[in-house]
Amino acid sequence: MTPSLNLDEQVFVRHRNLLFSVAYRVLGTAADAEDAVQDAWIKWSAADRSQVADPKAYLTRIVSNLALERLRSTQHKRETYVGPWLPEPILTSGDTAETVTDAESVSMAMLVVLETLSPLERAVFVLKEVFDFSHAEIAEAVERSEAAVRQAAHRAREHVQARRPRFAADRSRQREVTERFFSAATGGDMNALMELLSPDVTLWTDGGGKVRQALRPVVGAATVAAWFAAIGTVTYQGIEPADMNAELVEINGGPGIVFSGSGRVIATVTFDFDGDGRITTIHNVANPDKLLAVADGTARDLGTR
Repeated sequence: MTPSLNLDEQVFVRHRNLLFSVAYRVLGTAADAEDAVQDAWIKWSAADRSQVADPKAYLTRIVSNLALERLRSTQHKRETYVGPWLPEPILTSGDTAETVTDAESVSMAMLVVLETLSPLERAVFVLKEVFDFSHAEIAEAVERSEAAVRQAAHRAREHVQARRPRFAADRSRQREVTERFFSAATGGDMNALMELLSPDVTLWTDGGGKVRQALRPVVGAATVAAWFAAIGTVTYQGIEPADMNAELVEINGGPGIVFSGSGRVIATVTFDFDGDGRITTIHNVANPDKLLAVADGTARDLGTR
């Protein structure tokens, strides 16, 4: 028999999903977000909870500050990374995609933009724009003055607005295009792939120096189409095309593809779309260290409630 949780444990479990949602958006990696949530539990266990009027706000402040500290400590590692650094993809449930705001805020496109902010700006942006914290609440969470938080929020908002994808097709169109891309790529249909890609489409690949990937962006419809048309004809990471499996799934709040073989996940592919539903950007993560959350098979609800 599983022992029943005490009241403090119940409170933490009730808000655990929210805490992970905050930490993941701040950090961009599931492993670090899980560590931040675990550290939040340790702090929560040691706190004088009789003085806590609002456990949800208290816990969110704790995990935000922990995530910010962790982000600062990982900055150098990201700056010296081999090739493009992409966020760690995660499987998400349909609940995440129910609201446009939740889906966009956890999309690979948004997380890539957030990577270009300073750690403080990123934490402030997530708490203000995604979770609707007040400047005063954020100041307490990140241990800065309210004036500093307002400045960081303003800089972050302008920065993100200048870089976020401006035109997104509706979700049914995104799904349809992803399904057609899936069929064309697994069938090696170069012409069908060309029809789905924007002329200046950009492919970003993240192998982290662990597996062979392009160290620079691959640009242009013909080049990107050729890259994916070869999937069914070349051996990849020691796996023959006949032994490669591909599956359509929801990744980071939108449609994506998981490639697997020899009993392991070997890559994920996600997409950005223009207003007409053509693919403008592809994010391909193949670093095995970043595929553990997908390999786990657990779909998360990363909603902001």
